[in-house]
Amino acid sequence: IRELTAWFNENMPKLSPNIHNYGTGAVMDAFAESGNLPYHNFRDGNFPNPDALDAKTIKKTVSIGMETCFACTVRCKKVVKIEDKLMVDPTFGGPEYETLASLGSDCGIDDLASVCKGHELCQRYGLDTISIGASIAFAMECFEKGLLTRRDTGGIELNFGNTDAMLQLISLIARREGIGDLLAEGVKRAAEKLGPEARELAIHVKGLEVPMHEPRLKRALGLGYAVSPTGADHVHNIHDTAFDDNMWNDMRSLGVLDRVTVEDFGPAKIRLFRYFSTWRHLANCLVLCIFPPWDYEQKVDLVKAVTGWNTTAFELWKVGERALNMTRAFNFREGFTAKDDWLPDRFFHPHNVGALAKTAVDGEQLLRARRIYYRMMGWNGETGSPTREKLEELDVGWVADKVGIE
Repeated sequence: IRELTAWFNENMPKLSPNIHNYGTGAVMDAFAESGNLPYHNFRDGNFPNPDALDAKTIKKTVSIGMETCFACTVRCKKVVKIEDKLMVDPTFGGPEYETLASLGSDCGIDDLASVCKGHELCQRYGLDTISIGASIAFAMECFEKGLLTRRDTGGIELNFGNTDAMLQLISLIARREGIGDLLAEGVKRAAEKLGPEARELAIHVKGLEVPMHEPRLKRALGLGYAVSPTGADHVHNIHDTAFDDNMWNDMRSLGVLDRVTVEDFGPAKIRLFRYFSTWRHLANCLVLCIFPPWDYEQKVDLVKAVTGWNTTAFELWKVGERALNMTRAFNFREGFTAKDDWLPDRFFHPHNVGALAKTAVDGEQLLRARRIYYRMMGWNGETGSPTREKLEELDVGWVADKVGIE
């Protein structure tokens, strides 16, 4: 363990300097230019002021340092302090990318101080910033379209860009007061109460709000949102645009020898997604952060060092695969079908302007990719449930009996 730690301490600042220096959110301008930065509830393109929310701007203006999980060299945790009328308390850290986008651009807000205050409130209340921001952006679009009125909001002008409204809603949601009671269980349940028009504005998969990454740009990410057993998730997933030389070298050790383009959405990309996401499920099982740049063999060495088990990459691969199959089997028992492995309708339409104004998720391509993925996983090609044979191969055949798989 000491040897691995020494390697980590020496190499981390060189391998991931942006994360080390700024945390996440240091490329907001590039995200906005590519269309990846959500704007107005994932509806529009060209968020006008991404630099205002950039992690580099945070470091120059309101940051008082970086903190860390215990003894971790990544040191990616922002700490911000503001002493004007908002009074942002540094005890609660600072906003990472998902928060900057969810409380910021997705709500049409570019006021950094307000986003930092929103982050603090979420930490005080114990609220997930992705779901909170997405729920507020949903409510803002409902207000814009007249599906919510000032009578519903208690007099709040719930327009996109209204920083005071965003901060008010965080507290109302936490306390389940007024309009906050409607939004407190997320966009899916709120939309069911508001009616069919609102359902079109509810950006979620399986009831979980979509993270701040754009499937119109990242095709395999969109597939990952759709087939994730826990709903839209960007961590046990793949980011098509993120594969630098180091990541490709890692994939070669899994047998992926040829690079796959961002635009590709064929079997080669789906195979890449399957391999990469299975290892991300393993990281969940190991309770292992994804930011340290361990390669696959180092992860094996870590498990050996900590547990004393003479394990292998193959055995650990099966841990991730087993966890994924068991969660899918659980969903099958609870009534989920292939119809739930789908994306919100909004992503099948382009942005109004910007880099993604002429492109969107293609439904036929997504349907074909989903079918290929099911079969690569050894699942039923029509229902998406694990087969008894696959569960037996993973040595959890008893699961089939528990969930009713023939």
